Amino acid sequence: MPNANEDTSPALSQVQQRAVSELLLVAPVADDLARRFQEAGFSLALVGGSVRDALLGRLGNDLDFTTDARPEDVLKIVRPWADAVWEVGIAFGTVGAQKQARVGDVDRCFQIEVTTYRSEAYDRSSRKPEVSYGDSIEEDLVRRDFTVNAMAVALPEKTFIDPHGGIGDLEARVLRTPGTPEDSFSDDPLRMMRAARFAAQLDFEVAPEVLAAIKEMAGRIEIVSAERVRDELNKLILSAHPRKGLSLLVDTGLADHVLPELPALRLESDEHHRHKDVYDHTLIVLEQAMELEEEPDLTLRLAALLHDIGKPRTRRFEKDGRVSFHHHEVVGAKMTKKRMTALKYSNELVKDVSRLVELHLRFHGYGTGEWTDSAVRRYVRDAGPLLDRLHKLTRSDCTTRNKRKAAALSRAYDGLEERIAELQEREELDAIRPDLDGNQIMEVLGVKPGPAVGKAYKYMLELRLENGPMGHDAAVAALKEWWAEREQQG
Repeated sequence: MPNANEDTSPALSQVQQRAVSELLLVAPVADDLARRFQEAGFSLALVGGSVRDALLGRLGNDLDFTTDARPEDVLKIVRPWADAVWEVGIAFGTVGAQKQARVGDVDRCFQIEVTTYRSEAYDRSSRKPEVSYGDSIEEDLVRRDFTVNAMAVALPEKTFIDPHGGIGDLEARVLRTPGTPEDSFSDDPLRMMRAARFAAQLDFEVAPEVLAAIKEMAGRIEIVSAERVRDELNKLILSAHPRKGLSLLVDTGLADHVLPELPALRLESDEHHRHKDVYDHTLIVLEQAMELEEEPDLTLRLAALLHDIGKPRTRRFEKDGRVSFHHHEVVGAKMTKKRMTALKYSNELVKDVSRLVELHLRFHGYGTGEWTDSAVRRYVRDAGPLLDRLHKLTRSDCTTRNKRKAAALSRAYDGLEERIAELQEREELDAIRPDLDGNQIMEVLGVKPGPAVGKAYKYMLELRLENGPMGHDAAVAALKEWWAEREQQG
């Protein structure tokens, strides 16, 4: 692979060899597309994250290309070739496509984006970048966020283009900007969050001058739309090393603007009021929750990150010197709903994460198994479909260094899960319903649909939770008795 910035060091040539082998895996589809652009009189190059990932030996099915062709020309070339084409990003110069191709013995489905050479910049009050098209790949690469994302491979000849030393920074595992960080972050302030995200995804360090610029310019993130901030935050949280990225957000001051509840957890502690560092505890809970996942789970990770955000508002210094956080789970659930709504999360995700935050302390009333069957049923009912996540969050919330205490908590939760399993087997806890449904209630009471039926249903559900399954005849008798008492009371 010829290199536009030739470096003959053995380490770099090994990295380039790895890139060649990765690129050969996608060559059938990449070269085919490149030839079509060439025949139409245009250039095409694999670019950005695709080149970076090829160099890291982790190139997948998502391929990013750049070209001197304008979007309307890209559409003319891609439409007859691709299995599907979409124009969602065409206002920003990007055409998306899907292409099925056989690589070796495997059929792969490639998600492709082709973007016209461009430059983009924010004005001081805009939330959307202004896009202007460029005429050279060098002009396109200099506008990119980090040097490790500012490399390209011209196709089909496979010429390696690296005008900003990205391959050296990739070897050093460091994030730098192609130009000055100040210019880069002025062009798109979201790049400051992207630095934290890439640090978390790739386990890279951020260059000192980049960190300094983020600290200086953190307030500029305010002009970026909530949706873009949310999407970047999700990628960070779902990464392999979220603690690294979150710490960077907090330490640079970015979190003060996008997730202020997180730095607020760094409660001061002095010799008179010693207590657990809530911020560090939160990051440990997040990491422990990750260990219990089958696959990355945004709902669980958000709940772990936000579960204690009610503590700063509820902190009280007691007369005996202890620190209390009474009802922090209730306050935290409301704060979670407010923050996630501001970040434009879906209503369903807001509801689920807020519910987990609200329930995360419930287990601590379990003690050594004193709960009645009724209390266990209510725990399952209140958690609903979130029960498995609640199990994981509750177990992750134990960060005590006292091994005996940790073991006792773990045994207690084992006991609770065993009781839930036993009751589920006996009573079908996953679908707790009254012994009589709405139609049966109306038939027994001789009433038509209305508020009275709802109240009767609620009463029967409470009986079911309290006593377990009653059987039809006992349920009818209990309903008639409740109805008679209700009528006597007027």
